[in-house]
Amino acid sequence: MPVKHDLYQDLGLSKEDVQQRRASHHRLDVLLTQYDVADKEVLEAESASANDDDVENLKKKRLLIKDKIVEQLEQTKGH
Repeated sequence: MPVKHDLYQDLGLSKEDVQQRRASHHRLDVLLTQYDVADKEVLEAESASANDDDVENLKKKRLLIKDKIVEQLEQTKGH
């Protein structure tokens, strides 16, 4: 059974820290929302036993969004 990806563990930050930054940075909020949607798409594709290529493409999309989140977090550090 597919398991939701733990973004906060990957980022090495607490959920509270990310949420606090999210509240004051619109771009980060948008990216985190996009990540949640992409993660849900991966879970749904895995649950539906979708084509492996489709699942991989969805995972790549999710990874690209995560990379943008990391960049945004770096920019918002200390702000």
